[in-house]
Amino acid sequence: MDQLEINKVSFMKIIYSVLTIIILFSCSKKDNSKKLFFDTKSNINLKKEDSKNTVLNVNSDDSMLYDKNVLRAKAGKKIILTLNHTGKLPKNIMGHNLVLLKMNVDVNVFSKLALEFKNNDYIPLNEDFIAHTKMLGGGESDTISFTINEPGEYKYVCTFPGHYQMMQGVLIIY
Repeated sequence: MDQLEINKVSFMKIIYSVLTIIILFSCSKKDNSKKLFFDTKSNINLKKEDSKNTVLNVNSDDSMLYDKNVLRAKAGKKIILTLNHTGKLPKNIMGHNLVLLKMNVDVNVFSKLALEFKNNDYIPLNEDFIAHTKMLGGGESDTISFTINEPGEYKYVCTFPGHYQMMQGVLIIY
């Protein structure tokens, strides 16, 4: 090996050593006093809990997406959920809501039925949901609260026409 190749190998060994030390140090110094609300790699809302409530925040915008497609909360604990429409378009053009369905309700069937209830902000007059926000336009927010006692997976969806195919998620109750 010539001197240039030796320098490259030595440099790479130093870089790998420094990176290994940084990774080991950062993994060993976890601060559990800070609560993580959102894991951006997996798009999962982890949780924010106080002694009485679980607080969940979901954002939507003009691109017809929720920013979180998985939420988690503990069974029997009051859940306070806020939907924020961070877009600019009015609700008659790009309205969003969040409807939390009861366990095992078919999203496709529910969402197609919702189309018949334009005068009720696309919320069917049935017993297939637990809670829902109002229909929001850009810049608006709505907060709802509810408690779920039975562990399981509960789907949520936007019922504005054409949105449910992209705007879905699941609330996991553990």
